Amino acid sequence: MSITVSGLSCKFNEKTDNKNETSGSKKKEVTDEYIIVTKVIDGDTFKMSDGSKVRLIGIDTPEKYDSDKLNRESDITGRDKETIKKLGDAASEYVRKLVEGKRVTLVRETGYEDLDKYNRLLRYVYLEDGTFVNARIIEDGYANVYNAANVSKINEFRRLEREARENKRGLWGEVNGLR
Repeated sequence: MSITVSGLSCKFNEKTDNKNETSGSKKKEVTDEYIIVTKVIDGDTFKMSDGSKVRLIGIDTPEKYDSDKLNRESDITGRDKETIKKLGDAASEYVRKLVEGKRVTLVRETGYEDLDKYNRLLRYVYLEDGTFVNARIIEDGYANVYNAANVSKINEFRRLEREARENKRGLWGEVNGLR
């Protein structure tokens, strides 16, 4: 599979085992309350049909907007800002295809803060078919684990990131159009 955004082509190796057996597709045991994702703002933030914004808990995608975070990512990784923004665009496009316009369930992490400093809901997100969105994005190589988040799924997320890197999935794979 490949995704092309702004002249950037990202090819990656998909998992060859059955997606229904991976953590990214585990069925959740919670609720029948659904809300629609109306807009993907970036790879880890959505706008919902009730007007709220949701930040996916436990994951982090490359920044696609000029910001202090973009500057920090550039300093830490040694990559130029335009490259990081292109990777952020690719992650956002992947997530847009995964969730935009779809019904999801939002699940709060027990004992974790409800809102971040930008007043976004901090949540695990599940598609109507039970796909665990936070895990799927990491599993397919479009997000890193956000290690600063002390959440119950952190070890699962770390395992999925390691497997995505080892198997060169998503942004860990061959990325054409970058210097």
